[in-house]
Amino acid sequence: MIVKTPPLGWNSWNTFGPNINEQLIRETADAMVETGLRDAGYEYLVIDDCWSLRERNEKGELVADPAKFPSGMKAVADYVHSKGLKFGMYSCDGTMTCARYPSSFDHEFIDAKTFAEWGVDFLKYDNCNRPLNYSGRLLYKRMGLALANCGRDILFSACNWGAEESQNWIKETGAHMWRSTGDIVDNWDSIKNLTEQQMRLLATNGQGCFNDMDMLVVGMGGKGNVGFGGCTVEEYRTHFSIWALFGSPLMIGCDIRNMSQETKEILMNKEVLAINQDPAYRQVFAVPTITEDLIAWKAWVRYLEGGDIAIGFFNFGENPVNPCLAMTEIGLGRVSGKAIQVRDLWTGEDLGVYRDHMEVRVEPHACRMMRCKVVDA
Repeated sequence: MIVKTPPLGWNSWNTFGPNINEQLIRETADAMVETGLRDAGYEYLVIDDCWSLRERNEKGELVADPAKFPSGMKAVADYVHSKGLKFGMYSCDGTMTCARYPSSFDHEFIDAKTFAEWGVDFLKYDNCNRPLNYSGRLLYKRMGLALANCGRDILFSACNWGAEESQNWIKETGAHMWRSTGDIVDNWDSIKNLTEQQMRLLATNGQGCFNDMDMLVVGMGGKGNVGFGGCTVEEYRTHFSIWALFGSPLMIGCDIRNMSQETKEILMNKEVLAINQDPAYRQVFAVPTITEDLIAWKAWVRYLEGGDIAIGFFNFGENPVNPCLAMTEIGLGRVSGKAIQVRDLWTGEDLGVYRDHMEVRVEPHACRMMRCKVVDA
């Protein structure tokens, strides 16, 4: 199984934590279709921790909690599939999951077989309660091998938080995406912190095994399992823009059954999603700019399939900035005879043609996301 663009979907943890059940999952599957999220590309519906009984059955198999999932996981998976979606579940490499439910340590092949029989398409694999004499490097390889031999294509999402310098070995495991940061919570400081963590790991990102900056908090509004304070609409827009431009998987974490119009507009911005899903999947890179007070600043740039250029400016400060980007910094020399035609992806505005430099204004906690076409000057 080869995954060519970052996975898009929804995960239960950020909003619901342990409070999950069959009705919620069915209603969420319905909402993914009715809101247009499925048609926008969000295809995975993932149940996180706390779905099972506290003990395995006599065959050593995991068992879905019948109080939460009375129809069983196969029936839930079938319902999700009937909506044109893919079904995801959760386990862990330790002796217990993070919420102390049965985990997959020493049961990798049994659990992979169970997941395949249920119709699972995506496995989020956490890193809690791991025996100290076992490395994550070994245990993630064990589950990767089990999934590769289970008889079903299951996307392997390695959620080890970037521990043990995993950027150096995660691709050995067969993982299709890997958590390159710590856990997100719903506030601006968390978004800034995870962005900073990711910056040193950009070179490790690549097609087939994507750096995962954790699930989105867009639209949570300070509510739910990780709703620690919440963010403004502008901060959510910046959060989504960074995750999209940096090439992270985009896993929605809010309750999509009652999204605001502003949340829908962020999550379903076709042009920003197109940057994330660009088939070339080239590495994003930083280039210097100058602000009006001559303090060095950064723009984030990504070359796209077909020759277009994506540019993002993100203001993590408390004052407006006016960065000025020289065209030479993005590959257009002074005698190239070329310029860029710029479109703002959040306003939909055509900003015109820039040849030598481009200056923009970015408000505090805000962003400017642009798609640029190279044209004759």
